[in-house]
Amino acid sequence: MQLEAGCQIHYHASEPTPCIFMLRPRSGYGQWIMSEEYVLAPKVPILEYTDFYGNLCQRLVIPAGDFQVRTVAQVETADEIDVQPGAPYLSVENLPESVLLFLLPSRYCQSDQLGQLALEIAGAQAPGYDQVSAICDWIHTQIEYQYGTSNASTSAVETAQSRQGVCRDFAHLGIALCRSLNIPARMVVGYLYELDPMDLHAWFEAYVGGQWFTFDATQAQPRGNRVTLAYGRDAADVALATQFGLLQLQEMKVWVKAVST
Repeated sequence: MQLEAGCQIHYHASEPTPCIFMLRPRSGYGQWIMSEEYVLAPKVPILEYTDFYGNLCQRLVIPAGDFQVRTVAQVETADEIDVQPGAPYLSVENLPESVLLFLLPSRYCQSDQLGQLALEIAGAQAPGYDQVSAICDWIHTQIEYQYGTSNASTSAVETAQSRQGVCRDFAHLGIALCRSLNIPARMVVGYLYELDPMDLHAWFEAYVGGQWFTFDATQAQPRGNRVTLAYGRDAADVALATQFGLLQLQEMKVWVKAVST
């Protein structure tokens, strides 16, 4: 399916404020960027670079006063995500070097503290994909999706205790539980078609059977038509806007719609 995915963000800065955005998707597995628009008002110099995880990052200084950024991309997306029950666990010594860092505890994913819970949830499953699927199902049924129950500092351990959260918290908990079983897992942020209510979204991927598979514990069934913006260890790596000074978010709009072909 071809999708138009975009967002418009309105800020007010009391003084010039350096900022890094991650608002541009890039072509890759499951998505092809057909066209893009990236508009800044007022127009300011902008520098783009690729970070350690392959994400496209835009570096700029927001001037004092009102500032808006609007991004729109037309993307060919996969209607379905890959699923492979029974895909095997790969022992750590056989993993590619590029995925090893996704085994380690990180700021919001304290996998070293959740091993017992992971075993209770998935210990009876075949190592690999089936364990991740069991973790995803457990989060979907046992963690209540509720706005206002977490904040930007909430970690996987806190979500496991409170049993409440939003998509970011669901992803952090899934990542931490996978890593505690020595399954590499990473966070993904982007757009999901027909998400209700519409907003930017977060999910996770796990590396089993020699490839990355998508898991989204906020959804009852696997769903395609996703547009990925960024990958990382957790939310600290995939912030769509990182500011270095005083900056007030005034308004943010997000949309994803099908494009007629």
